[in-house]
Amino acid sequence: MSFLSLQVNEVGKQVLMTGNEAVARAAIEAGVSYASSYPGSPSSEILGNLGKLAKQHNLYAEWSTNEKVALEGAAAASFAGVRAICIVKPDGLNVAFDTLKSLTSSGTKGGLVLVVSDDPSAHSSTNEEDSRYLEKVAHMPILEPSTPQEAKDMTVAAFDLSEKVKLPVCIRSVTRICHASGNVTIGPVNKSIKQPVMGPEDRFVTNILFHAVQEKKLAMLAQLAEQWPFNRYQGPENARTLIITAGPGFVYAQEALSVLGVEEQVGILKLGISWPLPENFIVNHLEHADQVIFLEEIEPFNEENIMRLAAHRLEEVYPIKFYGQKSGHVSGQLGPGLGEINPDTVIRALAGILNLSYTAQPKGYGQEAASLVQNVPERELAFCAGCPHRASFWAVKSALAINGRNGVVMGDIGCYTMGLLRTGYKLLQAVLAMGSGVGLAHGLGKLDRFGFEQPVVAMVGDSTFYHAAIPALINAKYNKSNFLLVVLDNETTAMTGHQPHPGLGLNAMGDETEHMPIEKVVNGLGLPVEVYDPYDVDGTTKMVFDMLQEQGTKVLVLRRTCALVTAKKETKPKVYVDQKLCIGDECGCNRFCSRTFACPASIWDKKAQKAIIDEAVCNRCGVCVSLCPQNAIKLEGVEAGEY
Repeated sequence: MSFLSLQVNEVGKQVLMTGNEAVARAAIEAGVSYASSYPGSPSSEILGNLGKLAKQHNLYAEWSTNEKVALEGAAAASFAGVRAICIVKPDGLNVAFDTLKSLTSSGTKGGLVLVVSDDPSAHSSTNEEDSRYLEKVAHMPILEPSTPQEAKDMTVAAFDLSEKVKLPVCIRSVTRICHASGNVTIGPVNKSIKQPVMGPEDRFVTNILFHAVQEKKLAMLAQLAEQWPFNRYQGPENARTLIITAGPGFVYAQEALSVLGVEEQVGILKLGISWPLPENFIVNHLEHADQVIFLEEIEPFNEENIMRLAAHRLEEVYPIKFYGQKSGHVSGQLGPGLGEINPDTVIRALAGILNLSYTAQPKGYGQEAASLVQNVPERELAFCAGCPHRASFWAVKSALAINGRNGVVMGDIGCYTMGLLRTGYKLLQAVLAMGSGVGLAHGLGKLDRFGFEQPVVAMVGDSTFYHAAIPALINAKYNKSNFLLVVLDNETTAMTGHQPHPGLGLNAMGDETEHMPIEKVVNGLGLPVEVYDPYDVDGTTKMVFDMLQEQGTKVLVLRRTCALVTAKKETKPKVYVDQKLCIGDECGCNRFCSRTFACPASIWDKKAQKAIIDEAVCNRCGVCVSLCPQNAIKLEGVEAGEY
């Protein structure tokens, strides 16, 4: 139903929503005034939707330049007494953590909810991280919804809880909550928006003296957690086998017990609040159990905390056995403590622990599935057809080869991280965090005094440039480092859904704003900068080669709009192979267009034994036209050099 579901305002009506849409709806119902985020899957849709709803519901929404700034803006709104929400993914929480750790010390005023969306199995991330450990270190409560309905209800309740304890409250979501859909009941919208004001007595300061206050707040939260309405026990009274779970694990557990037919034997203890623990609520159920099975995604966070609790209150729960990731009995496809779990994971774990017979599929299913998979065409992880990054990587690779001094390339986080793979000619040699490529290049650029003579290139995207590259660039200028920064400017935040950034002159609410071109920012730092079109591969190659001859820190902006954005706006001439000119394997290019340049639209016509363009995939960028040694790739109705 997508964005339409958020435009339904009939109280009591059920609509189909994803978890992300449910959180956005909750913010509206809670009367949020300020919303901020930096784009990051799996939760980019929350702020995107709030931006579209901003004018209708009189709220402010922004795509911030990074997560630290986003959290600070939301914190300021809370200081002024209005409700605010900030949305990040775990990598973004790392960026914002310095502020968060201080914020839980200073305290808040208006309700402040921090949504952190973990990505078990890293479906849309470069790494996997369980954010709950950082949230625990920050001394803040952690709420874990199990369904889209709970995502909405729990987020609304989180604003009230935040105002009660004067702390930011974390909603820990995961990919299967963010993107799963379910019926959600529409609630009333809180229209009693407060007038933001900071009185002369309002003070929000971090200090060692407030550590004791944090501990008192956690103690108060632990008392509130005992009555937290999203905690639940389901199953027979005094069950000897107990599942303890949170998040989507609750739904998986229900399905597993039904499949195995043991609903009358096994109880499920669902935690709606994972930190601080509702200790008495948990111990009361541990007392009747002989064995406990933990179900959760990524790390054994609840397992460790509850086993520690059991050790502290051993006389109340002894004897008891614990099964989970620590014991190796609960394990996803990647192993204990790694990646997602799913209903099949849970069924297998329970069947093993309870010594039940279970066969997931009929005999021969695996062989049949394997035979069918052979008929599915292989799809390589690659840049889109027409992606300007492919041309940029080819030009940088060519320039370094011509330079002949074994140049090294530091990468960053974005679509262009795929420069690690064949699609980017395996050019990147290091990828850490956003902005790190520039810092790494700076470090290498200072090793000349020890005899390091290899040219150094850093490659970052346009959104990453604004997010985290600028401080490292200032550092490089200040310390006179020697490297070339290539900014791949496709005029959008492409990887997370084409959100705007400061270079576009458009904000999250669709309003025009002053745009800040990258070259102007670089000029302001007093660094040399050039702007070039990567579709001109020969010209870009020469530009990179020439800039590598210069000493010092310098910047090249390779600007060409993302092919997916262009394809929606412009009609371009058809690209085709004139097979009368293509001489196939006799060319000697070793199928350069379809194999080496690796555009998914350039394929091999097995019947004709010549190259061919897949019209269904081609975005008509025309870069391959200039690369064919036989001039066999053509633009329909356009002469060479006109396009």
